Amino acid sequence: MKVLFICNQNLNRSKTAEDIFKGRFETKSAGLYNEKPLTAKHLSWADVVIVMEDVQRNEIAKRFPKHYMQKRILSLDIPDIYNYNEPELIELLKLRMGELA
Repeated sequence: MKVLFICNQNLNRSKTAEDIFKGRFETKSAGLYNEKPLTAKHLSWADVVIVMEDVQRNEIAKRFPKHYMQKRILSLDIPDIYNYNEPELIELLKLRMGELA
């Protein structure tokens, strides 16, 4: 399964998620507000899109309404307070992904 993880900058949360779940899924990550933001191509690639907060789901709906309607987009509800590969973030990502499964 192709899983796309999205957060604001693609520096901490989505990058960590991409790395820790790449053995279990085919993963990529993207940000909404960085130099190379999320594209329609990213969304087309993914089977499932995982956002870190509901506000990101809303932003995808605004920017890509056609793709938004065609994709399963799930929120992990993880605030932007963690650093890349921080142990607490890894634990929370695994917990929330387990809850979705």
